[in-house]
Amino acid sequence: MVDAKGYRRLPARRGTGSVRAVTRRQPWQAPLRRLLAEALHRGTEWAARAGAIGPDDPRAGRFGSFGQGACLAFPQGALYNERYIHIGRDTLVGPYTSMSAGIAPGQAMLTDPVVRIGDRCLIGRGSHIVGHWSIELGDDIQTGPYVYITDQNHSYRDLDQPIGQQWPVEAPVRIGSGSWLGAHAVVLPGTTIGHHVVIAAGAVVRGTVPDRCVAAGVPARVVRRWEPDRGWVSPSGDASAGQRVP
Repeated sequence: MVDAKGYRRLPARRGTGSVRAVTRRQPWQAPLRRLLAEALHRGTEWAARAGAIGPDDPRAGRFGSFGQGACLAFPQGALYNERYIHIGRDTLVGPYTSMSAGIAPGQAMLTDPVVRIGDRCLIGRGSHIVGHWSIELGDDIQTGPYVYITDQNHSYRDLDQPIGQQWPVEAPVRIGSGSWLGAHAVVLPGTTIGHHVVIAAGAVVRGTVPDRCVAAGVPARVVRRWEPDRGWVSPSGDASAGQRVP
């Protein structure tokens, strides 16, 4: 607490009674702090601009394709084997997002592209897109932060062998245009998500999700779907419970 004369009063140490230590704030401290804070903020903004990867940057040339207007915000997460990753026009990939083809730099892949992201997509910060065979995102897809999408998982055929050492299996992943994936959603191998689908935050998706519906839960299940002649309906077909657009 600072008094009217610029003194800062500190709580007394235990056992010293009511005596309080008093220090005086120097008049130059506040302006200096403001200058340092402004320099730090400007430096952070400069680093974000300079460190972003755009279509004209040399690092964009490492990708299989990098569309005009696309941007990988700084700082980026892990980027492995970019030549197998294709990014569409006007797509924004948020900071700390990792994208890889395979699990190690220099790994030769059997397919190309391994990861394809369409036009005008927005990938939330801290997300992971880890491809080994085929991950395809359509156009105009948006995700919340920390979404995880992969087309490979470990098998569980040997009950005695550690699961992390068992041979992995791949299955392609497809996400239809116009869809939205909420924060912390997980998309597992073999998943096909239709067009204009909402995947709720925290959902774990595997299998097929049809067009124009809302899926939620672990494992994810359809909780709303759109029928042209009835509007939004529940899984049981109850239109009265589903008229409200989610």
